[in-house]
Amino acid sequence: EDGTTEFGTTLLRYFAAEGIVQGQKVHVVGVPESWGRELPAVAGATGDDATKGEVSKEVNREKMKIAWRYERLGEFGAGPSSARGPLAVNRGPTTDSHLGKTGPAPTAFCHSFDLTKRLAIQDPAAMDFIAIRPVPDHVSPFEPVLQRLKDQLSSSASTAVHRLIIPNLLSPVLFPPNASRPQYVLKFLHAIRALLRKYPAQLVVMITLPLLLYPQSTGLARWMELLCDGVIELSPFPHSIDTALPSTTSGSGSAVEDKPQGIVKVHRLPVFSEKGGGGTSGDDLAFTVSRRKFTIKPFNLPPVEGDTEAQSDGDGKPTNADIEF
Repeated sequence: EDGTTEFGTTLLRYFAAEGIVQGQKVHVVGVPESWGRELPAVAGATGDDATKGEVSKEVNREKMKIAWRYERLGEFGAGPSSARGPLAVNRGPTTDSHLGKTGPAPTAFCHSFDLTKRLAIQDPAAMDFIAIRPVPDHVSPFEPVLQRLKDQLSSSASTAVHRLIIPNLLSPVLFPPNASRPQYVLKFLHAIRALLRKYPAQLVVMITLPLLLYPQSTGLARWMELLCDGVIELSPFPHSIDTALPSTTSGSGSAVEDKPQGIVKVHRLPVFSEKGGGGTSGDDLAFTVSRRKFTIKPFNLPPVEGDTEAQSDGDGKPTNADIEF
């Protein structure tokens, strides 16, 4: 993340809260336990009628964006001319007409979180806070972190999922000065990459790096990018630009959404194999952090004031003057 904002930390808290809700093990490096008490709660989980009403309105608004005939295509065999019966789509609790019993609803893979509320962690053992201890200069401060993570992975079940979160890597507030030495931090990332290859279905890692202290032009930052499967950059808008930007409308134009708060730059995507396969997005993306969600969507600048040609509603057809040589 570029700048002194905390948008990257907000993403990490979303990532950690989702792991807690899914019943997974969450490891957090370098921060105190108070960090875990600031995780956002699941939206609508407290039984607030107003919150449930807002969620219901948002769902209905999303459904209205899809044409009715395209929505029907999602139900296989829904047409009257289908030779086979329609395939039942499980969209919630199902009721057996013969037995009169209600079946369990499918487990949600992703949840919506409310940043104004705090997640109540029922099991304190669900979060593992790994502190960075002071060590001599000739010893890597990341060795205890690796050893503890290896012990947790080797002793857990093969179906258990672990999420490793490292906020503000190499920040002088959280890490000792010798942590920024290339022989220590690059070796640590190499070891993390090896664990990801050894436990591909059990371990996932998310790290944030303050670009204000370690710009991308430095060799250390570039090497750290190469050792990561995916790299995105959050570039918040300056306050003067943020206030001048107009609100962007949705594709249907029925609702006015929040103003974008910064640009998302995709530098590297997860590859399919060590030989390559990843790429970057060519579209301009912007992010918005609201009370309920962190949204990333395409970003288009409005026409410049005074540009009558761009603001006019022309038919877009070329004229003779356009095609003359």
